[in-house]
Amino acid sequence: MKKLIFTAVFALGSFVTFAQEAATEAQDTATEVIAQDSFTDISVEEVPQAVSDMIEASYPGSTINKAQKNEENHYKLEVALEDGTVGSLTLNEEGKTIE
Repeated sequence: MKKLIFTAVFALGSFVTFAQEAATEAQDTATEVIAQDSFTDISVEEVPQAVSDMIEASYPGSTINKAQKNEENHYKLEVALEDGTVGSLTLNEEGKTIE
């Protein structure tokens, strides 16, 4: 009789442990969803003068390698610095940084 009760308690404890692990895994995957805005490629010449001026003032000697624009007039730029470092910036049409 003691063995039967011990086995029942052990089995019940195992079920609870597995149930908790499954719930944790479901929560982890739900937090990995990321929304992205759709940007379309544009030529560097289409970038507004205010944006170009901000890049030149903040990063003297840099060049804009690639430019993209979305429906909200936000610009995603790939900028190369003089030392060869390449970075990405997202700005509005007035040249202000967007977080």
